[in-house]
Amino acid sequence: MKKYTYTEKKDTRSGFGDGLTELGRTNPNVVALCADLIGSLKMDQFIEENPERFFQIGIAEANMIGIAAGLTIGGKIPFTGTFANFSTGRVYDQIRQSVAYSGKNVKICASHAGVTLGEDGATHQILEDIGLMKMLPGMTVINTCDYNQTKAATLAIADFVGPVYLRFGRPKVPVFMPADEKFEIGKGIQLTEGTDVTIVATGHLVWESLQAAEQLEAEGISVEVINIHTIKPLDEAIILKSVAKTGCIVTAEEHNKLGGLGESVARTLALNTPTPQEFVATNDTFGESGTPEQLMAKYGLDAAAVIKAVKRVLSRK
Repeated sequence: MKKYTYTEKKDTRSGFGDGLTELGRTNPNVVALCADLIGSLKMDQFIEENPERFFQIGIAEANMIGIAAGLTIGGKIPFTGTFANFSTGRVYDQIRQSVAYSGKNVKICASHAGVTLGEDGATHQILEDIGLMKMLPGMTVINTCDYNQTKAATLAIADFVGPVYLRFGRPKVPVFMPADEKFEIGKGIQLTEGTDVTIVATGHLVWESLQAAEQLEAEGISVEVINIHTIKPLDEAIILKSVAKTGCIVTAEEHNKLGGLGESVARTLALNTPTPQEFVATNDTFGESGTPEQLMAKYGLDAAAVIKAVKRVLSRK
């Protein structure tokens, strides 16, 4: 199987920040709004270069969404920034009414998603946001896996017309995707070829799935790993093509098993080709305080959990 390596670790939020900075230099219609978390969202350089195109809204996330929706009427492309919990749960009504309902061209950019927010604990972590956002009609939902992919996605959504939810994280994680790979909204990426089992992963679980695949290959299990960076619209074709070959699938995500990638995949399989599936996700629970590594292990979101899920689903073929 193809081996993936890395030479550095970087946080995905820095990919967003660097992508936003590049957009500031190339697209005069891009504007940025923040809810008092400039440093956490890595917006500093954009602000330094484009002070007249930045709006500090303060701890008033609902107001931020409303202002962003209004800015689109004048042809601006607003990028809003705060933690994923506050980007979705706190302002769901405003997103539904002011952005999704009228199809406003707002880019809702959300950092510190999932349990890897770490020590800030359950009140700041969110494991329901993918479900919340994918249920909104017309909302595109993206969850990137590393620095390079997050930067590429940030650039791509500026050219995409319509509301977008872009989800990324806090911790430094391996940078393994090619820096020059074009980001195609709605198109999954096959990372490895295999014949025994398909692993469909998103976000931080993509790297964990690649690590699991290497260990499984050493045991003689042939694994196909697919990076699903766009949850909605879902690339159903790449999934169905893979399971036609492997006959079983594991979905892996840093999100509640209810409402996330796994359920979208399960619906696709049920409508087309019912297939044994196992879920690597949190089990209808809130998070807690701890290091990202501790929490990923405790909640079954690491390579070890993926390996166990693969062996369970293989027993059901």
